[in-house]
Amino acid sequence: MTNVPVQKLFGTDGVRGVANVFPMTAELSMQLGRALAHLIRSGPHRHRVLIGKDTRVSGYMLEQALGAGIMSMGVDVEFVGPLPTPAIANLTASMRADAGAVISASHNPYQDNGIKFFWRDGFKLPDETEAKIEQMIARGTIDHLRPTAKKIGAAVRLEDARGRYIVFLKNTFPRELTLEGLTLVVDCANGAAYRVAPEVLEELGAKVVRLNVTPDGKNINHKCGALHPEGLAKAVLKHKAHVGIALDGDADRLIVVDDRGEIVDGDAIMAICATELARRQALAKKTVVATVMSNVGLERAVADFGGKVVRTKVGDRAVVEAMRKHGYSFGGEQSGHLVFLDHATTGDGTLAALQVLAVMCRQGKRLSELKAIFEPVPQTLLNVVVKERRELDTLPEVTKVIKGVEQKLGREGRVLVRFSGTEAKARVLIEGPDARRNQQYASEIGDALKRALAS
Repeated sequence: MTNVPVQKLFGTDGVRGVANVFPMTAELSMQLGRALAHLIRSGPHRHRVLIGKDTRVSGYMLEQALGAGIMSMGVDVEFVGPLPTPAIANLTASMRADAGAVISASHNPYQDNGIKFFWRDGFKLPDETEAKIEQMIARGTIDHLRPTAKKIGAAVRLEDARGRYIVFLKNTFPRELTLEGLTLVVDCANGAAYRVAPEVLEELGAKVVRLNVTPDGKNINHKCGALHPEGLAKAVLKHKAHVGIALDGDADRLIVVDDRGEIVDGDAIMAICATELARRQALAKKTVVATVMSNVGLERAVADFGGKVVRTKVGDRAVVEAMRKHGYSFGGEQSGHLVFLDHATTGDGTLAALQVLAVMCRQGKRLSELKAIFEPVPQTLLNVVVKERRELDTLPEVTKVIKGVEQKLGREGRVLVRFSGTEAKARVLIEGPDARRNQQYASEIGDALKRALAS
């Protein structure tokens, strides 16, 4: 058994793929549950795992299979139903559960799904723990473990999970402030926050216009939410709202629309929040953690108050790892994963929205005024569908084109080419002073990738 090759299952954010196609099958879900349950056993107490999901139709299938695997190892399961990914992280830690699991493919279309795990402290599993799970599954090292009778795990449904999470979110908003007088448009992407986000904002006093809050299992992320905020922008103008809030399918990311109907991305939000945190002396080490995808305009905005930006590889998990390792308190991604480590262990779109609203309330300014501190350098992002992922140094034609573009940009810009960790795509980022030329350079690199890795 020890010579069985270990297959890579975990990507940048858990296991992900087309639902009912390997690896996102009921069979593998059960094996993942068994492996997780084996790893968390740490004493004679009755162990528990929380399982949440988003609104995809395949969630029912995977939820039951994952739970069955966990219970088959003698560990109890608490099903919480559709709730945001950060809610599971929060509840896992606050309820002293041994682990948490989320069934979601985040911003992907409904036919995809995924499984990601949180440790008892509410943080995502480290790479080495995920590797242990892969090894156990590949080598069958726990196949013989079969508790019986009273040692088999049981399942219950946690009926008040949503209420618990709402209370937590409200407590992250300053007690001396209120949202009374504000009109907010909230696009929940027909996803996991379709009830939570509007309820939190209404309970804090806002008038809420709800968009995409009728999930049917197939409409999650469909032309709505954080990936498609155009409809939200129109609604903000129509309702003369103060802010538009767009979440993705599992509500761990946030994109906002200002009072003028203009889309504000994660970099601008980070600049606004970081500046306010620094003003209140609440930004640890005056440092913001961002990824290589963030605009250089963020670095300039942070430098204006004497701070700095530390960059990591792509993925909110990489951001959190850097924050924990070096004692930083705030970071995020351009895509809208924002992590306020003083409040949460992972990106939380609704929590981030509350922090932005708190800045508006404290300073008495509209978002269109606040965002003026961030001036982005023109940036082009091109996604290229590929048949396979390969190291760039094995693609001489592509690297030649990249070097040529870098020489043309010189010190005024930068080039970043990377493969997605969740999709069969290469991402080409060009940053430079001329938007038209950025697009041209991105197309040149994209064409080279297509020739080398034709889909």
